[in-house]
Amino acid sequence: MFTVFRNAWKIKEIRQRLLYMLFILLIVRLGTHIAVPGIDLSDITAGNNPLGSFQDSVFALITGGSFGTIFSMGIGPYITASIIMQLLTVAIPKLEALNKEGEEGRKKINQATRVVSVALAFLQGAGQIYSLRNYFAYQHFAVYAVALITMVSGTIFVMWLGELLNERGIGNGSSFIIFANILAGFPGNIYNVYLSAQSDDALAWAKMIVLAVLFVLVVGFVIFVQDGERHIPVQYSKKMVGRKMYGGQSTFIPIKVNIAGVMSIIFAISLLQFPQTISQLFQTPPAWLATTVRILSISHPIGAVLYVILIFCFTFFYTSFAFNPIEVAENMKKNGGFIPGIRPGKTTSDFIKKVVDRISLIGACFYAIIAMIPVIFEWIFGIQVGFGGTTLLIVTGVALEIVKQLESQLVMRHYKGFLNS
Repeated sequence: MFTVFRNAWKIKEIRQRLLYMLFILLIVRLGTHIAVPGIDLSDITAGNNPLGSFQDSVFALITGGSFGTIFSMGIGPYITASIIMQLLTVAIPKLEALNKEGEEGRKKINQATRVVSVALAFLQGAGQIYSLRNYFAYQHFAVYAVALITMVSGTIFVMWLGELLNERGIGNGSSFIIFANILAGFPGNIYNVYLSAQSDDALAWAKMIVLAVLFVLVVGFVIFVQDGERHIPVQYSKKMVGRKMYGGQSTFIPIKVNIAGVMSIIFAISLLQFPQTISQLFQTPPAWLATTVRILSISHPIGAVLYVILIFCFTFFYTSFAFNPIEVAENMKKNGGFIPGIRPGKTTSDFIKKVVDRISLIGACFYAIIAMIPVIFEWIFGIQVGFGGTTLLIVTGVALEIVKQLESQLVMRHYKGFLNS
C-alpha cells in the first residue's frame, strides 16, 4: 500500500489530486470548529450536553460529532437523501425509467437528491437547534432562524465540496468526507480507551495490548470479507454478423459478499436509536421513554439481540433493491449469454437469486459479528472501545477504494503497484 502512495506521489496529476483532497479535508475540519451565530461551543464541550449519547450515534459518526457548528450536519442529510432516492428509484417506475436513460436521467435524479437533502437539513437542523436552545446567548426566534440557515448553508457547502472531490479527487467525495470525519475522532477514542483501562492499574497494559491485537485482527477480517466475491460463470454463444464471428467468450458475474454494504448496519442502528433521538427533545424524558432508550441500547442484551435481527432483515431488504436477478437474467438472454448447465430465462434468474440469498446470509452473519465485536469487547474487558462496526466497515471500505483507484491510475501509467505485486 505504501508503494502505491509513493509511486502515485511521483506523478504530477495524481499528486495534484491528492493535495486537492487534503485541501478540501482541511476546509471540512476547520468548519467543524466554527460555531453557529449565537452559541458558545465551550458551553457544550464543558459538559451537561443535552444531546448526550446522541453524539455516539451514526449521525455523529457521519458528521464527526461537530454539534453546534456550521458543519454540524455535514454530509449526513445528503447520505440520507441518497438512500431514500435509491430506494424510491426501485419502487417508483418513473424514477426507474429516469435511471435507465443514462447520464441525463441520473443528473435529474441527482438534482432531486439535492432538493431532498436540503429539506432534510432543515428538519435535522431545527431539531438540533431545539435541543441546544438553552446554549444560545440570546433566546430569540431570529437568532434560531439565523443559526438554522447557517447550518443548512453549511450542509449545502459540504455537499458541493463532495461533488468537487468526485470531479477532481480520487474516489467518492462523500465517502472520503465521512472517512475523514471518522479518522478525526480516532485519537480521542484511543485516549478514552486508555483512560478506561487505567481503572485497573494491574491489568491496564495487558488489556490495552490484547485489545490492540484483536483490533488488528478484526480489521484484517473486515478487509478479507469486503473483497470476497462469488463468481457465477457465464458463456456467450457465437453468432455471425456479416462475415465475422462474434461472441463465444467466457466471463463471470461477480457477486460480492457485502452487496448491502454498510447500509444494513446504518438502517438497523438508526431504527434502534430513534427513541433516543426523540428523548433529546425533552429536558427530562418520561420514565417510559428513558426505559425504552436504555433497553434498546446495543449494550443491553435485548437491544443487542434486536440489533442482530435488524441487521439480518435489512441486509436481505437492501440486497433485494440493489441487485435484481430477473434483470440480470434478461440482459444475459438478450446478449446470448447463459450459465453452463442452467436454462436461460426464469431458471437462470432463480439460480442467481438462490446464490445471492446464500451470499447475503453469509454477509449478514459477517455484519452482525463486526457490529457486535465492540459491544463484546466492552462486556469482556469492561472498556468503552470508542469505535463501532459501522466505523470499521466505512474506514476499511473507503481506504481500500482509494488504494484501488490509485492502483488503476498507476496501471494506466505502467507502474507496478500493491495489487499487482
